[in-house]
Amino acid sequence: MKVLIATEKPFAAVAVDGMRKVIEEAGAELVLLEKYTDKQALLDAVADVDGLIIRSDKVDGEVLDAGKNLKVVVRAGAGYDNVDLAAATAHDVCVQNTPGQNSNAVAELVFGLAVMMCRNMYNGTSGTELKDKTLGIQAFGQVGRNVARIARGFEMNISALDPYCPDNVMEDAGVSPVHSVEQLYRENKVVSIHIPATPETKGSIGYDLIASMPKGGLLINTARKEVIDEEGLIKALEERQDLKYAADVAPERAMEIKERFGDRVFFTPKKMGAQTSEANINAGLAAARQVIAFLTTGEARFKVNK
Repeated sequence: MKVLIATEKPFAAVAVDGMRKVIEEAGAELVLLEKYTDKQALLDAVADVDGLIIRSDKVDGEVLDAGKNLKVVVRAGAGYDNVDLAAATAHDVCVQNTPGQNSNAVAELVFGLAVMMCRNMYNGTSGTELKDKTLGIQAFGQVGRNVARIARGFEMNISALDPYCPDNVMEDAGVSPVHSVEQLYRENKVVSIHIPATPETKGSIGYDLIASMPKGGLLINTARKEVIDEEGLIKALEERQDLKYAADVAPERAMEIKERFGDRVFFTPKKMGAQTSEANINAGLAAARQVIAFLTTGEARFKVNK
């Protein structure tokens, strides 16, 4: 068995050491491809491996064609839109993610952004507090649940929307369930987005929702930039001088938006939700265990393709 770790942005060295131990103790060979600058390097490296572990690296039909022995791809992280799932299914390759491993890191970033925006980017002017404010969580998966946990410490009033999560699960977490996206935005001063980018969600958050937020509304996006309708966002920010938007997924027109709205908007230089030492290690180790489990027993608990 051969397992390739292919990362343009490498795992931390301690994570790689742990992954190597998991893989080699199972009798498999580890192949390491880090900081590669052209796709051909990936195509060459994947040619004779059985398993592939990636981060934000793209796995498309060409990569799958090159991986003649490839049986499983594990994306170390929750999102997997960098993998062509249909092509993987056509090649009989199992694709998995590692849900939950980055969730605390992303949730903590939400509150880093929230406090910064409420305090006006620390520009010396009087800001607002999170205590007693309403927080709406759009999707109550692993990240959303961690956001709720932290929000309780801020003594916020929390509600959430997730058609796939039973009301009682939210209620047990001290969260009020809502059943429409319109209600979520209309009733919450702070809204935190945690939905994936799918054909149904892309561009789904636009002018009508954003402009319906209460006075002083703050929208935080640590999910995917594609779920935002940028034209609608710009229009809402133009019409509502009290609205703010922060994201660790910069929009396509980030520079223009920043120039127009100044301290009312903030974007991290790159996607940083999972950029902590702990998340890096957790996701890497989970990916290694899942690759080995699939190759040795066929276990595919976190399979994301049909």
